[in-house]
Amino acid sequence: MVDLENEKGQAKDESKVKGGVARAEALSAEDRSDIARKAAEARWSIPKTNYAGELNIAGSIIPCAVIETEDGPIRLVVQREVVGLLTGNKKGGLQRYLNPPNLQPFLPEKFKNKTLDQATFVVELFGKKAHGFEGEDIVDICKMYLEARKKKKILPNQQHLGDRAEIIVTALAKTGITALIDEATGYQRIRARDALQAYIAKVIRKELAVWTKKFPDEFYEEMYRLKKWQWFVNSTKHPMLAAKYTADIVYSRLGPGILDELQRINPRTEKGRRRNKHHQWLTDDVGHAQLAQHLYAVISLMKVSDSWEQFKKLLDRALPKQDDIQLRLFN
Repeated sequence: MVDLENEKGQAKDESKVKGGVARAEALSAEDRSDIARKAAEARWSIPKTNYAGELNIAGSIIPCAVIETEDGPIRLVVQREVVGLLTGNKKGGLQRYLNPPNLQPFLPEKFKNKTLDQATFVVELFGKKAHGFEGEDIVDICKMYLEARKKKKILPNQQHLGDRAEIIVTALAKTGITALIDEATGYQRIRARDALQAYIAKVIRKELAVWTKKFPDEFYEEMYRLKKWQWFVNSTKHPMLAAKYTADIVYSRLGPGILDELQRINPRTEKGRRRNKHHQWLTDDVGHAQLAQHLYAVISLMKVSDSWEQFKKLLDRALPKQDDIQLRLFN
């Protein structure tokens, strides 16, 4: 007797296969590659890092990475390579070096409360799956051996591990591992960007403040004198060039990224003027304090200058543009 249900099922399955093949053939090579990549990431269920590099610790090359999480960046080192750095043998994993009973009193707290799987991460690094743990764990594990050796609890077959741990700790301070990983992976640029954003948030307010006078008359009076413009007492309207010079001698030197952010949130109108004054966007506690201090210094330089060119030379020497400072530091 013919099994109709079975034949229908087989026909349906064959139809699905043919349809899948047809769809696959219709996809471009780039689309197929993207689908395969996403499938692999889903299968591994691991984060992929865009920040990867290599550390040179005590003569050994250790792959490292930075992964970004909701709780902040995590700096990782590849477990296998660190085991090799410490023991001279990359095989067998780290767990067997944490298990000996004589080491348990000195075991880092992190590894006391978690299994090794819970204390480590799996990431895609250089196109491969890698097991890693946080960079500072290197120092804590080394300290475990050093403390055991100090208390004379280390076993003869562990003595070489204590010696090796001493070499590693000498070459690598715990306070420096974060900076080293950031430098090796290129993540220091992101760290600098985050620090810059935090600074700008302190200087520039989110909402426009009511206008109040922040620039003393003598600032413009000295500008007019040095530029040889005619000065009118109590003048409130200034040529557009005055705004350009103010951006140059004040806001571009006030702090890193300040002028760019002010120009972004306070753009020019179709007539070429700003809708508001830049200083209306500065915070009361930090931004206005920095502005007042900067203006005092600028006016002092103006008063001792006989020409605009002389003033600019003094200004560039005493109060250089923040972008110029960053460029010199970068170089």
